[in-house]
Amino acid sequence: MVPSRALVGVAALLPLLLQCSVAVTEVSCSDIVPMKSRREVISITDFGAVGDGRTLNTWPFKKAIYRIQHLRSRRNPSLHPSRCLAHRELQPNQPHDPLPGPRSCNQGHPGVAPSCIQPSLASIIGLVALQQLLKRTYLNKVYLWTHSSSNAGYMELASGRPFTIVWKRARVARQEIRENGTIDGQGDVWWNMWRQRSLHFTRPNLLEFKNSRDVIISNVVFQNSPFWNIHPVYCSNVVIRYVTVLAPYDSPNTDGIDPDSSSNVCIEDAHIATGDDLVAIKSGWDEYGIAYGRPSSGITIRRLQGSSPFSGIAIGSETSGGVENVLVENINLYNTGFGIHIKTNAGRGGYIRNVTVVNVSMNKVRKGIRIAGDVGDHPDEYFNRYAMPTVDGVTIKNVRGVDIQQRIDRRHQELALYSTYACPMSSSGVL
Repeated sequence: MVPSRALVGVAALLPLLLQCSVAVTEVSCSDIVPMKSRREVISITDFGAVGDGRTLNTWPFKKAIYRIQHLRSRRNPSLHPSRCLAHRELQPNQPHDPLPGPRSCNQGHPGVAPSCIQPSLASIIGLVALQQLLKRTYLNKVYLWTHSSSNAGYMELASGRPFTIVWKRARVARQEIRENGTIDGQGDVWWNMWRQRSLHFTRPNLLEFKNSRDVIISNVVFQNSPFWNIHPVYCSNVVIRYVTVLAPYDSPNTDGIDPDSSSNVCIEDAHIATGDDLVAIKSGWDEYGIAYGRPSSGITIRRLQGSSPFSGIAIGSETSGGVENVLVENINLYNTGFGIHIKTNAGRGGYIRNVTVVNVSMNKVRKGIRIAGDVGDHPDEYFNRYAMPTVDGVTIKNVRGVDIQQRIDRRHQELALYSTYACPMSSSGVL
């Protein structure tokens, strides 16, 4: 039987349809934390919050969160802050100061046009009355440790974690931060104090989740963090997507996203332009991280673009608890110091293994791929100088670059490398 003309047409179109379906289908890890319908929406203004840039809103936030805690098990509520609320942190039972209103656009990076943040549904503005804050005795007694290093020293007794003023102390299950907002850390005053060497403790992270699971962070702008921007530590099932992270090109230690001793973490569809690593995977610092022994595992980073004077995608240098099972794909980097940077040091111990980096585009990058075993300092003199890190099973392929000063930089120095491959990098305009 001769096939009909219609069937022939369908048969001819079928390969094209299949190609189109493949092209438009994007892999996503949104199913890591399944979205649930919200039976009840709680507005922060119902508890007395006023978004005038002057009113203290700590207690309205606390009351709203207390309400959510009591409704969570049966109604699954969500919290919607009103636009432009002035607030610093959600620590219980501590005094706070009123804060100024929102700030203007970021100034852009070298070679990148300045970008303005569109009006958002909510803005949380960080505290600038720093001198008054630092005089409060409870900070020195509760939050701050005075162990110092050349990089704004920080230490936590259990595992060498960075301490932060903005710290979620409770164990948290199912947290969501989403729906188009801006969190501005107003880090200028902190950066200046760091440059003047007048700080004896760490600067605060902008957002930190600790001992939490099922965390979603999406559709939020983070800008001007005093220190690291987003820091999930001891967490599992974390999704960070559709976020923008901004800080001046010369702002110190303003890492974009730092998964730390956390598992099953997905970072996708993000734009980051900061003064330090865009994404840095960590797992504890020297003897403290070795003793605690909690690795970062199951980390996925995809469809990320950005610029930084340091690393685009980094592993380390604090990897004493181990880092394993990492997938990095479809990355676009420009005006960056190091494209892919695997960094550790003697005394770290731990391991970096089963890492795949694929499909990376670079433009104006100083060093495309760097693997170094001599990066970072130590928390104190008690580290084990014989604790050598191992790197095993790292594959980097399909990396393309334009205007790359040095393709691959290997600085191993007592670093044990096994089954590690960096395929030849395709580049043009090499200096």
